[in-house]
Amino acid sequence: MNLVTDGVIVLVALLHAYFLMLEMFLWDKPIGLKAFAQTREKAAATKVLAANQGLYNGFLAAGLIFGVVQGADGIAFKIFFLSCVVIAGIYGALTFSRKIFFIQALPAIVGLCLLTFS
Repeated sequence: MNLVTDGVIVLVALLHAYFLMLEMFLWDKPIGLKAFAQTREKAAATKVLAANQGLYNGFLAAGLIFGVVQGADGIAFKIFFLSCVVIAGIYGALTFSRKIFFIQALPAIVGLCLLTFS
């Protein structure tokens, strides 16, 4: 079960590494414009904010990977960073798009459930 749990946590971390890439480096490129359904003008005006947001996603990914690498000693890290992801996903779903709940919060909720029951 630990392998499955850590696999889900790594998946959540990889998602946040992808969000980092989108927000820090691809925000005003075609893939970023499509992912966030925005115009070039809006992307140009919000590029610095998006890069900051991407950096935070990178911290979430790093914290999750650190927890996995620590093994049994990393449980507190896993719980903390998965909880942060869940809260961010719920906030994003309430304030921007319900789709964020399924993309961001739900995988982290699954990870927390697996972690709790393993």
